[in-house]
Amino acid sequence: MTRTRAADHTGGQLHNGLAARFEEAFGTVPDGVWQAPGRVNLIGEHTDYNEGFVLPFAIDKTAKVAIRLRDDSTVRLLSTYGEQGVVEADLAELTPGSGKGWSKYPLGVAWALQQRNITVPGFELLLDSDVPLGAGLSSSHAIECAVISALNELTGAGLAAEDMVLATQQGENGFVGAPTGIMDQSASLRGSKGKAVFLDCRDQSVQLVPFDAEAAGLVLLVIDTKVSHSHADGGYASRRASCELGARLMGVPALRDLAVEQLDDAARVLDDVTFRRVRHVVTENARVLETVEQLAAGGAGSIGGLLDASHVSMRDDFEISCPELDLAVDTARTNGAIGARMTGGGFGGSAIALTPAGLEQQVRDAVERSFAEAGYTAPDIFTVTPAAGASRLA
Repeated sequence: MTRTRAADHTGGQLHNGLAARFEEAFGTVPDGVWQAPGRVNLIGEHTDYNEGFVLPFAIDKTAKVAIRLRDDSTVRLLSTYGEQGVVEADLAELTPGSGKGWSKYPLGVAWALQQRNITVPGFELLLDSDVPLGAGLSSSHAIECAVISALNELTGAGLAAEDMVLATQQGENGFVGAPTGIMDQSASLRGSKGKAVFLDCRDQSVQLVPFDAEAAGLVLLVIDTKVSHSHADGGYASRRASCELGARLMGVPALRDLAVEQLDDAARVLDDVTFRRVRHVVTENARVLETVEQLAAGGAGSIGGLLDASHVSMRDDFEISCPELDLAVDTARTNGAIGARMTGGGFGGSAIALTPAGLEQQVRDAVERSFAEAGYTAPDIFTVTPAAGASRLA
């Protein structure tokens, strides 16, 4: 197995940044440094595992990993946060659910590659990430995508981006135990600067759609409510189960195959809760398609109403919002945002607010004030723009 030392790529920069911290931690230089971004989903929530449509984009907050392959099956994992210290595992003994904390994500990637008959040696890894944890910006998938990008190159596996998407999903589903779809990995691995990723989750086809808020005099604010969520809990799984039940009872392979015009029939067949879950997915797919059309025809300034409708659907039909998310969305809209919605899997995390640049500070101040008045933890508010996908840095 051929190894490429970080020095070959960075020269005099070897002892800067994460590579230097890796050397300090493990006593040797890494084979390289890779990064993968978090993502914001512009619209299309809980449609991915229903073989539908999504429109996320990669953001300029990333997970970075420095990695060095070993000659045995031992994995040693460390993050710059250092809460767990060095986590050790043996690749020969990996079983679903055996990881703890953040370490389960790189271990899940290694496990998934093994399931695909790809030989993965042991490795040492140092993680540094500025993707907010539990904020609905896909911090876990950023880690997974950085790790699989590194292992794919270092082992010579030769997986295409589409295959890496499926492998990380396999690790997330089968090892971590979170029944997620393919949206987050696709945005992180296939994102492009200035573009949103219009993804058909049935066949993984991608169309890169220009999303230029600045040209429309807008900014996209992310409001991290600080309410942490987890895709491995029961709320996410129960929503997925309801969708699968709805598709089965309606006689379609997936909810992707149910048209808006068929919802009246669905209301007669399904119980109330299942129907509302189905209605969200079916109408959300339609909103994604309309958003893509509107971006092409009218630019970012034309999609505010679709963002609003998406949030109402998630709040009322899918029931995955929370008081903090609703307050963030309602306050942003009242104070000048042209559209706002929660983003991510729900039960906490972040909202996005498409806001005229001249009203950005007004919206920020109003949201912070409303959270303080409600007695909530102060939110973290920042802007994002579409960034490039996963890559090797050194």
